[in-house]
Amino acid sequence: MGAMDKLNTILEEKFMPVAGRIADQKHVQAVRDGILLTMPLLIIGSLFLVLAFLPIPGYNEFMAGTFGDAWMGKLLYPVGVTFDLMAIFACLGISYRLCEKYKVDPLSGAAIALVSFMMVTPFNILTANGPVHGIPTALMGSKGLFVAMIMAMVSTEIYRTVVQKNIVIKMPASVPPSVSRSFAALIPAAIVISASWIIRLVFEATSFESLHFVVEKLLVGPLTALGGTYWGMIVIIIMVKLLWVAGIHGAAIVMGITSPIFTTLMDQNRMAFQAGQELPNIITIQMFDLFMSIGGSGCTFALAILLLFKARSKQLKEIGKLSIGAAFFNINEPIIFGMPIVMNPIMMIPFIFAPVTVMTLTYWGMKLGLVAKLAGIAIPWTSPAVIGGYLASGGKISTALMQLVGIVVAGLIYYPFFKIWDGQKVKEEGLYEVEETLGTELETV
Repeated sequence: MGAMDKLNTILEEKFMPVAGRIADQKHVQAVRDGILLTMPLLIIGSLFLVLAFLPIPGYNEFMAGTFGDAWMGKLLYPVGVTFDLMAIFACLGISYRLCEKYKVDPLSGAAIALVSFMMVTPFNILTANGPVHGIPTALMGSKGLFVAMIMAMVSTEIYRTVVQKNIVIKMPASVPPSVSRSFAALIPAAIVISASWIIRLVFEATSFESLHFVVEKLLVGPLTALGGTYWGMIVIIIMVKLLWVAGIHGAAIVMGITSPIFTTLMDQNRMAFQAGQELPNIITIQMFDLFMSIGGSGCTFALAILLLFKARSKQLKEIGKLSIGAAFFNINEPIIFGMPIVMNPIMMIPFIFAPVTVMTLTYWGMKLGLVAKLAGIAIPWTSPAVIGGYLASGGKISTALMQLVGIVVAGLIYYPFFKIWDGQKVKEEGLYEVEETLGTELETV
C-alpha cells in the first residue's frame, strides 16, 4: 500500500489545488453554465426529430395520409428553432453567467453580447441566384458556436470593465431602476458595438473575410479533429476521472470546457441523420453521457448492483440500497462520496479503467459497423441505459445492447476491487463491534 499512499498524497497535494483553481475560474464556469442554457431546448428539438424519424414500419405512410406529404417538414420546425439557433442561446447564457460572476447587470450584458456576436457575423446567404442579404442560420447553429463563445466573453469583459470604472450615465434616484439600468448600459454598449464593428471591418479588409472563417480554420477545425479521435476521447475520460477521484466534479469542468466541440460533432450527425446521409462522427456529447456514465461517471451502475447484491459489509450494503435508484438515472454521488471513491486508492483504479474499457469497446464497435452511431439526438443525460442508447441512435437495437455489454464489462472490472474494499469494511465493522462490546462491558464493571 506504500505506492497507493504515495499516489494519494500526490493527488491531494499537487493535483487538487490546480484542479480547484481551474474549477473556480470565472470564464470556465461561465462557459460551462452558459452552454447548459441550450440543453433543454436541444432536448425538445430532439423530441420532434425522433417523432419525424420513428423506426416503425408504415409510419411515414400513415403520417403522410393523415397530415399530408409535407408532414415531416412541419414536424421539423422546432428542430430548426432549437438546433439551428444554439449559438445565440449559448452567447446569451455565457455572457449572462459571466456578468453574474462580476456582479454587473446580466440582462444588459447578455443583450450587448448578442449584438456583438451578430456584428461580427456576415449577413450574406449564398443562393442559386447569388448572395442574398439576411441572417445566415448556418452561422447561428453549431458552426457559429465558438464565435458566439468568444464574443460573449470579450464583450462582457469590455462591458464590466466600463461599468466597474463607473463610466456610465447616472440617472436621478427618482428614476425607476429598470430605466436607470438601460441608460447605464448606453456607454458600455456603444464601446462594445464599436469594438465589434472594428473587428468586422478589419477581417473584411483581409482575405479571411470574417471572424467566423478564422475561428473555423484555426480553432474549430483542429479542436474538432482532435476531440473526435480515439486518443482524444481517452485523454478526456482520464482527466474527468482524476478530477472526480480528487473530489472535484470532473464532468462539470472538463466536459464544460470541451462540450462545444462535442456539441458541434453531435449537430453534424444530426444534420446528416436528418438528410438521410451516413453519420460522420463516432464521438459526440451523447457518447460520453451514455457510455462513459452508465449509472454515473465511471460506469458505476454495475458497482451499484454489486453493492446491493454482493456486499457483505453493512455500510456498503446500505450504500447499495441508497444508490441503486439514483444510479438507474446516471446519478452516482452516493457511491462516489459514500463508498467512497474519492481519494480511495483501491477503487480509483476501476473507476478510471472501467469507462476507458467500455468507451474503447463502444468506439471500435461503431468504427467497425457492429454498433450504430449516435444520430445527434440530444437526450437527457439522466436517460436510463438501453432506453438512452435506443433513442440516441434513432431507434437502433445495437446501441442499446452495447450499453448492456458496457454494464457487464464494467461489473467484471469493478468486481475484484470491490471484493477487496468490501473485505476491508467487514474487518473494520468487526473491530468496531468488538470495541463497542468491550466498552460496554467495562462500563458495566
